[in-house]
Amino acid sequence: MKQMVIISGKGGTGKTTVAASFASLAVGAVLADADVDAANLHLILDPAIKVNETFSSGQEAIIDEEICTRCGECRSLCRFDAISEDFRIDSQACEGCGLCARRCPVEAIHMKPCISGRWFISDTRFGPFVHARLGIAADNSGKLVALVREKARELGEQRQSDFLIIDGAPGVGCPVIASVTGCDLALAVTEPTRSGLHDLKRVIELTQHFRVPTLVAINKADLDEEMSDQIEEFCREKHLMLAGRIPFDPSVVKAMVAGETLVDYSAGAAAQALRRLWEVVSGELAGLEAAS
Repeated sequence: MKQMVIISGKGGTGKTTVAASFASLAVGAVLADADVDAANLHLILDPAIKVNETFSSGQEAIIDEEICTRCGECRSLCRFDAISEDFRIDSQACEGCGLCARRCPVEAIHMKPCISGRWFISDTRFGPFVHARLGIAADNSGKLVALVREKARELGEQRQSDFLIIDGAPGVGCPVIASVTGCDLALAVTEPTRSGLHDLKRVIELTQHFRVPTLVAINKADLDEEMSDQIEEFCREKHLMLAGRIPFDPSVVKAMVAGETLVDYSAGAAAQALRRLWEVVSGELAGLEAAS
């Protein structure tokens, strides 16, 4: 099973629109949403949840009120101001460092595992889908992304699927690194703006660091042809394949409102460009399969 991830150096480039259309076009693929901080692929795939599990990562402090003497030692030590005047822990402020528990003179504080979010395995009209939701103010999103990918890979191996399609997180931070590492192919979706080119350069540095072959697609390419040409020139300089240019199309928003993928909702120019883009991407994946 070949793993491909769709990424972007910033949010709002159309990455999820591409991922949803690929989900429709790739027969028998396993799908995963690695954007656990702000997942939205499920809004289009309309999943029926079959597995719903908690995700624990890190610790949080708990004060035993019957033992606590209110000496104030913990409050003076906590640099995150997570302990209130009535000696209660603010779970969103607590960083789980454990200093208060180690220094409490009467051992009234203990640390417990912190539930940071939930992960799901669902059925969709396109196939199995693994996704997650990180809790409010929770950290370790990279670990949750790694868990999502692990469960998706296991599911794909069980079903003998050809592809695992991952809707990666935006940016270049820890969740993106967890989305990219170990993948067979990355597709970087950008837009024809100066910030789009800047963020594309950053994400390409990341994929090259982890030696993940990368293709580039320009979304809404016709809104600034000159900038699109600059992005294409950058791709030539870096020996990257420009896999496609997707034109601006009002049908994208209409498809989202209808809860449909663009390729299922429309036969317009953008939908046709996405079909051609999938042909290029699937061809590259097939080439990687043959080479291995």
